[in-house]
Amino acid sequence: MTAPTCRACTAPLTRSLVDLGLSPLSNSYVPPERARMGEMFLPLHALVCDACHLVQLEAYAAPEAIFSDYAYFSSFSSSWLRHAEAYAAAMAARFHLGAHSRVVEVASNDGYLLRYFARAGIPVLGVEPAANVAEVALARGVPTEIAFFGRDTAARLLAEGGAADLMAANNVLAHVPDLHDFLGGFAILLAAEGVVTFEFPHLLRLLAECQFDTIYHEHFSYLSLGTVTGLLRRHGLRAFDVEELPTHGGSLRVFACREGAAQAEAPAVARVLAEERAAGLTEPRGYAGFAEQVARIKCDALDFLIAERRAGRTVCGYGAAAKGNTFLNYCGIGPELVRTVADRNPAKQGTLLPGSRIPVLSPEAVLAMRPDVLLILPWNLTAEITAEMAAIRAWGGRFATAIPRLRVID
Repeated sequence: MTAPTCRACTAPLTRSLVDLGLSPLSNSYVPPERARMGEMFLPLHALVCDACHLVQLEAYAAPEAIFSDYAYFSSFSSSWLRHAEAYAAAMAARFHLGAHSRVVEVASNDGYLLRYFARAGIPVLGVEPAANVAEVALARGVPTEIAFFGRDTAARLLAEGGAADLMAANNVLAHVPDLHDFLGGFAILLAAEGVVTFEFPHLLRLLAECQFDTIYHEHFSYLSLGTVTGLLRRHGLRAFDVEELPTHGGSLRVFACREGAAQAEAPAVARVLAEERAAGLTEPRGYAGFAEQVARIKCDALDFLIAERRAGRTVCGYGAAAKGNTFLNYCGIGPELVRTVADRNPAKQGTLLPGSRIPVLSPEAVLAMRPDVLLILPWNLTAEITAEMAAIRAWGGRFATAIPRLRVID
């Protein structure tokens, strides 16, 4: 068989990071009327490019199949809303945004971020391909274009409304199979002295903390600053600053501008690039042994859940998130080990998780079951979830997380 090629530089992909077997699309929740029907399972195998070091999946599913009708709504996470509000305030102050400016967010979801700019009187536009999610933003008064972003969309938006002074792309770069069309759109729509920020989970943290559950079909790429700076250069853009964020288990916020813009490069860029080199991200040693760590997490989680079942204790989960679905399907965990999963999103309640077929209920319904253990699947929100579900401690219930290692929280 011919080796697949890198979506960034077209080099052949011959190095495996981890093979998670076959898995359904992580956001393809199963309605109850389809409970007796089959699902499509696709390979979930992360590969490393030895030339540009982009970690990636082969594109087995088209973006239209994943994102045209989407089950993720950003506004259901209170911690993410606080993150968005702080971002809007910081960007408005740093780049002197006001009524004369234009802010465009790519993958704007339900308007969770742009509403904070709009409240400050700053003109905004969202670009969101999922019509069901975009309609929520529109109902909130956030102007939203229902489209996939790329060169064609950018050229049309430039002609219709002018260039953007600030563009935001939070947790979308990893979701794009055609990186060059996507990044080429920013080079078209961005003003001469405009700024674009990209936020994405940092590959360095994924490897260091074995965050394998962030690997799923909707994430085509897993990104380092080194790889992203190389991609930006190919489109006449340059990274001039970077911030390390706690979100999603450790993310980067990369600030970029046009090559000829006046922004000076901050020392943080060189520092993070040096950290990546020291961790081996630019050579094969940085990726060795990851698959074995993933297998250990699987074994430890199964040992714990089987012991709880044999002791007659009830385990429920919290968070019908994509990362949880990767974890459950890779480990082969179903309702016999995790009875149900709580989620605040009404669009997910009453469905079954893809693959594992664990039922999704409201947090109140799960509390009524008085579980002995609540397994937190979106471990990056542990503090938020333990506070929300603290009532389980009244009957001696405990919380647990499985990544990067099994941890029980009394």
